[in-house]
Amino acid sequence: MSGGTPDPRADGARPLGRRRLGLALVTLLALTGGGVAVTALVTPSSAPAGDADAEGLPPATAPVTRGDLTDSSQRDGTLGHLGERKINAGGPGGTLTWLAPTGSVVERDERLYEVDGEAVRLMYGEEPMYRTLKTGDEGKDVRQWEENLAALGYTGFDVDDTYTARTAAAVKRWQKSHDLKQTGTVGPDRIAFAGSAVRVKAAGAETGGGGSGGSGAGRIAPGDRLSTGTPVLTVTGSERVVTFEVPASEATSAKTGTKVAVTLPDGTRLPGRVSAVGRTATAGDDPQDKTPKIDVTVSFDDPGKVRGVDQSPVTVELTGETRRDVLSVPVNALLALPDGGFGVQVVENGTARDVRVELGMFAQGRVEISGDGLRAGMKVGVPS
Repeated sequence: MSGGTPDPRADGARPLGRRRLGLALVTLLALTGGGVAVTALVTPSSAPAGDADAEGLPPATAPVTRGDLTDSSQRDGTLGHLGERKINAGGPGGTLTWLAPTGSVVERDERLYEVDGEAVRLMYGEEPMYRTLKTGDEGKDVRQWEENLAALGYTGFDVDDTYTARTAAAVKRWQKSHDLKQTGTVGPDRIAFAGSAVRVKAAGAETGGGGSGGSGAGRIAPGDRLSTGTPVLTVTGSERVVTFEVPASEATSAKTGTKVAVTLPDGTRLPGRVSAVGRTATAGDDPQDKTPKIDVTVSFDDPGKVRGVDQSPVTVELTGETRRDVLSVPVNALLALPDGGFGVQVVENGTARDVRVELGMFAQGRVEISGDGLRAGMKVGVPS
């Protein structure tokens, strides 16, 4: 000051102006690793002449509030179906005479396709149907086939790893129900296994160029000749799911079981939870963003309510930790104190004072604070 008169506020006691917020931003980013949305802190480095800050008061205030604070984040996702696999012809070959329609859901014992007018039906199980099962055979595939017979209501045999005469008798009853020759044996020309009900995505194998509903190089149609191993259908699980990506550094925000809310293209908001998290990080397809990311799958709490075209864009809101009954202020109310740490500028009775605070959770554009003398309803300085 002119004349050498010392400024009575030069010892740091005066309220900190909004010009200190640039420093607060840098410090906050260092503390949080850049993971907090604090863009509201970016303000001019000095107040213009005549601004309220020149008189020691901030240009605007916001209240300190008490309530619950939830750490949530949003991700862009894609609506789809669980898993994808091919169903290959397993019999000796013949002419394809019928295919389950694209988009249809095929359940246990229903037709997948027909060769020479004879149906190949879906059964549930992880083991492939690689041989003709007959009396005396043993193995996991035997148990899997018997589990399906039992699920369809056939009785009189033990569900185990051995194909007995009683198993053959149940198979004959199953064959009679479908007007088949009653041999008591069954092979890949009659059944194909998948883990559950399947949704038909496309005919043949999607080998590029066609996409769902297009004319990819691997497509087949009734009238085509099949041989053993020919891809007949590309299928997915029947369950509707959402997939999205998170940076590998933020993988803990999407642990298995994490609750989410999914906003569908029509605006419907449905609850769900993370059902699977990838174990391998990849750079992804975006040439502008090579950040390693992890795939995340979300299952809906009520799949029957899901509506929307396959591959539609959706928004996923991840619900993280909730802090109950805490004080919070807008993030841009924070000030960097000269001796380190953070504070807020409390405005009362026309005066302002700096109050040191301890920081807690950052969420929804706010930050949890605690400190001496703080209470709900207090006004704190914020940029205009």
